[in-house]
Amino acid sequence: MIAKIVLDKKREGHALGSAEIREFIEGFTAGRIPDYQMSALAMAICCRGMTERETADLTDAMRRSGKCLEWSEITADKHSTGGVGDKLSLIIQPLAAACGVCVPSLTGRGLGITGGTADKLETIPGYSCSQSLARFQEIVRTVGVSMAVQTDEITPADKKLYALRDVTGTVASIPLIVASILSKKLAEGAGTLVFDVKTGKGAFMKTREDAAALAHALVDGARAAGRKAAALVTSMDAPLGRAVGNANEVAEALAILRGDAPEGGGPMTELSVEFAALMVSLARDLSLDEARALCRERLADGQACAKFEAMVAAHGGDLARFESLLGRPTFKFRIQAMRSGHVTAIDAEKVGRVALALGAGREQAGDRIDPLAGVTLAVGVGDRVAVGEPLATLERSTDPEGLERAATDLFRAFEIAPEVVTPRPLILEVIS
Repeated sequence: MIAKIVLDKKREGHALGSAEIREFIEGFTAGRIPDYQMSALAMAICCRGMTERETADLTDAMRRSGKCLEWSEITADKHSTGGVGDKLSLIIQPLAAACGVCVPSLTGRGLGITGGTADKLETIPGYSCSQSLARFQEIVRTVGVSMAVQTDEITPADKKLYALRDVTGTVASIPLIVASILSKKLAEGAGTLVFDVKTGKGAFMKTREDAAALAHALVDGARAAGRKAAALVTSMDAPLGRAVGNANEVAEALAILRGDAPEGGGPMTELSVEFAALMVSLARDLSLDEARALCRERLADGQACAKFEAMVAAHGGDLARFESLLGRPTFKFRIQAMRSGHVTAIDAEKVGRVALALGAGREQAGDRIDPLAGVTLAVGVGDRVAVGEPLATLERSTDPEGLERAATDLFRAFEIAPEVVTPRPLILEVIS
């Protein structure tokens, strides 16, 4: 009867009790409550919402559905809601580790236009994101950082529920999003959590208002669970950086870590420093200015890069073979400017859809990824271009079929006009 009582209450818009939420999630995880009743509750939550207390109870019940890690070390992690060209975790996590914070980071795979950090890392030959929890903890304690995928032991309730939300139109619910993200991050055990909530054309949250609401909910939920927390609302109207794909994004992140990036990595480096500084500041009780200075020092002296290299080796990866992978012949198609002017916009969603069509992403969970497929931009918003100058290069390793058609779609992502534009700031709001 518990399922029927809970469904009736939430359908009528009433708040559920803590015990009701806990028993419902326990029953669903154990198979006593069927998928159709869990789907009904998800839809009721989507339509009726949840109070802050209900959301915290749902998060806790999902967290407790599996194993929860504990650490004696100072720990922190960063979570991004995902975007086009977002390879910042590859920079931020080892950078924070180089600043004296252990970073246990359970990450995900890509679906649709949102790339997955695990997919990017596994373009490095030998790198395995599938680690046992014991090995994950060992790498964190010995190297300082590990980036691996969630095992079946972590929040099994979330894994079951997300599969239902994806096919029942209930993904876009802030209480369900918060419970999904936070249950995994809390089970991971990090004492400090920093969130990158993206908004814009290439983001899940299209409006700044919705992104800010989610950011506040994540920070409030993390603090209610006893964690230190902060969030940045960041822009995802244009792709982040110049590379959109998998191997090319790893290469771009490596260039920043090695100090080889053009113009020092520009806004991507600054954004990475800001996130890492938030993690270090909260975890180590430093001022934000002290943490920023330390992060810049660890980037400059190569210690952040050394942490990344050590993590790759601990996961079985071979960066020398990765460099060889980048040198393999591929099918390429370059698009050029048809008129002179300034780049006033690069539509992140359109770029992401082109990269997906080339094989850089998945339409469905079981799809295979072409590690070398993707888009490399030659220009950014605000740059001046002349007729015939390159805008971007499309690339794939399987066959040239579809490259020209994808190039036509990619061309539509660029807006070129006579007037000069100032790129939109990447950081739109700070919640700390």
